[in-house]
Amino acid sequence: MSSTDESSLPLEEKQYEFCGHSLKIATFRGASLGVSAYVWGPGLFLCRYFEDEKFNFTGKKVLELGSGTGIVGILAVLLGGDVTMTDKAIVLKQIEHNVSANIPATSRHRSKIRALAWGNDQNNFPTDFDIILGSDIVYNPTQFQNLIQTLLHIAKEKTTIYLSSDVKYREGAADFHDVLLPTRFNCELIHTSGSNCIYKVTKKAPGDED
Repeated sequence: MSSTDESSLPLEEKQYEFCGHSLKIATFRGASLGVSAYVWGPGLFLCRYFEDEKFNFTGKKVLELGSGTGIVGILAVLLGGDVTMTDKAIVLKQIEHNVSANIPATSRHRSKIRALAWGNDQNNFPTDFDIILGSDIVYNPTQFQNLIQTLLHIAKEKTTIYLSSDVKYREGAADFHDVLLPTRFNCELIHTSGSNCIYKVTKKAPGDED
């Protein structure tokens, strides 16, 4: 039996309310998912931002990087988006479980779940996304260049990227957003609360790169 067979795993479930939707999010503890088996503050912060700003993803093609539990991507589907949720292959069962539990069958055709290893698999993905989402994905400096490489391939100049990060308690996060990312992307800090920050990011035009 696979270590990620959901029928054999202890599930921890918690209820969340965003944008008029009640989300029941399960985490697969004991599946060796590491940080992916938690709902982290920056993800909830981004969901609340969608609520406060009355986001509507209808007609938008959305990619989520490092989906983890899927809470952000699921909310984007419920808000009308056509959303591809991605993470390491071992995490996909957890996302599938939460998609099944929270997205009505009539809307599930607007959700896709795919494995994506930054720096390796991005060439297998289309480059026509309107929006890219990432919450609490900036915490491991050894992966920063792979993340940037992935964003450079998938994002076009018209693509809007929203990154929600804890810049105080995640190693290297402040330098990533203030130093590394701006060499290739336009970065705007659009919302903060405590150490949680949301950045609106677009790809620089050729010739504008540092």
